Amino acid sequence: MLTPLPQDTDALLRQAIAQHQAGRLAEAETLYRQVLAARPGFAEVHCNLGVVLMFRGQLAAAEAACRQGVALKPGYPKGHNYLGDVLAFQGRHGEAAEAYRSALALKPDYAEAHNSLGTALMQQGEWDAALASFRRALELRPDFFGSHIMIGHVLLQQDKPAEAEAAFRRALAARPDSVEALSNLGAALGNQGRLEEAAECCRRAIALRPGHAEAHNNLGNVLKEQGRLDEAEACYRKAIALKPSFAEAHKQLGAVLCQQDRIAEGFAEFTRHAELAYGAGAALRPGDQSSHKLRHDREQQDYMGAAADGHLRLADGSRIAGAAVNPGNDIAAISAQWQGSKPQMVVIDNLLTPAALEKLRRFALGSTIWRAVYEGGYLGAMPEHGFASPLLAQIGEELRAAYPAIFRGHPLLHCWAFKYDSSLSGIKLHADFAAVNVNFWITPNEANRDPASGGLKVWDKAAPLDWDFMKYNTAEKDIRDFLAREGAQAITVPYRANRAVIFDSDLFHETDRIDFRDGYENRRINITLLYGRRETDGKAQ
Repeated sequence: MLTPLPQDTDALLRQAIAQHQAGRLAEAETLYRQVLAARPGFAEVHCNLGVVLMFRGQLAAAEAACRQGVALKPGYPKGHNYLGDVLAFQGRHGEAAEAYRSALALKPDYAEAHNSLGTALMQQGEWDAALASFRRALELRPDFFGSHIMIGHVLLQQDKPAEAEAAFRRALAARPDSVEALSNLGAALGNQGRLEEAAECCRRAIALRPGHAEAHNNLGNVLKEQGRLDEAEACYRKAIALKPSFAEAHKQLGAVLCQQDRIAEGFAEFTRHAELAYGAGAALRPGDQSSHKLRHDREQQDYMGAAADGHLRLADGSRIAGAAVNPGNDIAAISAQWQGSKPQMVVIDNLLTPAALEKLRRFALGSTIWRAVYEGGYLGAMPEHGFASPLLAQIGEELRAAYPAIFRGHPLLHCWAFKYDSSLSGIKLHADFAAVNVNFWITPNEANRDPASGGLKVWDKAAPLDWDFMKYNTAEKDIRDFLAREGAQAITVPYRANRAVIFDSDLFHETDRIDFRDGYENRRINITLLYGRRETDGKAQ
């Protein structure tokens, strides 16, 4: 919305506004500058010029113009709101939120500022506060269509798809031909398992606007859940063709390629997601301010120097010329042990060749990929964060090829790395959704102060088949009660560098006690590879 200007504004100013409203931004910029040459103290025109410059991609100049406007007229709420928009356009969401709050301090019933503040808070992961802002915008302006959409987005992030569905349906009631509402309704229905309805919504959105990348991506998500992987891949590729910078589509394409056993291609897409999402630096979210995250980042900066500047940095993670998985291990004996063990579990020492181990270790130390923060004192690096190097793909491929009796053709569906504080607790008791779990460690043995611990505890009882993911993965009290009733015994595997523990993912497991030396290179790093799905292993119902 353009700023209303005084009635005595001359014809030049009226022309500027007309050009602005018509979307002829270059002409509007020229005219606004002519007005300011004659009236340099006209705060509103400085702010209008800032909006024009923002949409023309001149972000530094846009910010300067808006700041000049609010400096001339500090009590001008729209000026603060426009400044917030310019800051948000640059990804500076924390600063944008402060500008929107300044606007609201001057004008508490400013619906647009409440809505914009909600968007800035959402970008920082402050979901509840964002939701409150969007709802306040709707109280002030019940016809604020965009707020319905944003409420639905927040509710999807909070894993409340039924409530999100209601929000998107309210948006559709206001605008039945809204492509955004239809596409997002498809996402909400898909998250409830109502896949046919979800696909229909996405297809309706695409029919209305074939160039809507998000609708193609959402349809891909539905088709992936239906197991129609080729069609899902085509949807993601269409979304990327329409919007090459669409990070989420690259991430989803990576996942569907891995499901098709095209690990190297999938990992390349995950890396592309990381480049798009974090290449210019990612804004810190509230959880990132935890003491163990800040301590880790200081240590990493000391280790990497100026390269640890908040941008995505990836050390050399290319494939090696020789074998990555050690061919010298007794593969036949290990396979026989797997097939004859109950519960199914094997421990393999010297899993990787020395060259692969050293290169993987250097990649983990020299890459700014540690973006997931956990309360137990550890950090996570997921494929979409950049933990998807060609070397890791090589390891995933070779491991399955070397041990066919263990992996039985299961594709590598997920992987991650966790890095721990030297003395805090690790991962709590849980089971995973896969068929086969590979867990191996890469930090040198010298870092571990207690060679009898620091590894993994695996219980000899599997998660009941009728437990859903949330229960067997997060409900620790229920899990411990179950293990006590069953008389389960823990198998403790002490930490060793380059040691892998491979086991049935249904088995409950947790990190053993950690006592490692201080220092960045001494932090315990474990890598997990998950092959296949629980339900495809002939066990889950």
